[in-house]
Amino acid sequence: MEESTSREKVLKAVRDALVNPMDPPYPNEEKTDNIYAPPESEFQEIAFAEALAKVNGNFVYNIDVGEFAVNLKSFLAERNTDSLHCYEPDVQQILNENGIFCINSREDYKECETGITSCEFLIARLGSIMVSSRQPCGRKGFIFPALHIVVAWRNQLVYDLKDAFSALKNKYAEKGTPSMVSVITGPSRTADIEKTLVMGAHGPEELFVFFIDKDIYGLKNE
Repeated sequence: MEESTSREKVLKAVRDALVNPMDPPYPNEEKTDNIYAPPESEFQEIAFAEALAKVNGNFVYNIDVGEFAVNLKSFLAERNTDSLHCYEPDVQQILNENGIFCINSREDYKECETGITSCEFLIARLGSIMVSSRQPCGRKGFIFPALHIVVAWRNQLVYDLKDAFSALKNKYAEKGTPSMVSVITGPSRTADIEKTLVMGAHGPEELFVFFIDKDIYGLKNE
């Protein structure tokens, strides 16, 4: 009976709020102005790289796809990685055209140690990466591998979070907003247990962003 009474109290409060909605306390407040200081560098890729480094992420600059392929091959060789997982057709095509072998069988995902995905946008002020459920890799691609490699392009780089959401809205104007939109800020870490920092507790232990200084074809982020 007590539970039922508590439930009725909550439902009554909801009904009252619907019948008598409260007006916004500051209706004339302007929320479009930037409240954060502008970046020190005029180049957003530098601002992103600096912010990413602060959250233990790694940034690799590439002037074009050719340099990206060379740098990725070198990186995989240094790490002695012969098991690169990729489940996005566009990224797979780039890898295949440049002689980089990748595993695309989802049945092998449990053995995935190194995964490569694209992203929706890079957020320069935060050093963050916006991803969504609309990406072909699915949600597993962002959290399952111990080493997560993100390949991103110049016109995926925006300054702030509100710019990323605005660009996402434009990109999916006809298809509808993705069911899941998430922001990755550095490798996974937690200090929930005895305030001891643990890396990779809920996702990748390492995060690398390979930035290609060219526009990706067909991205609507204007």
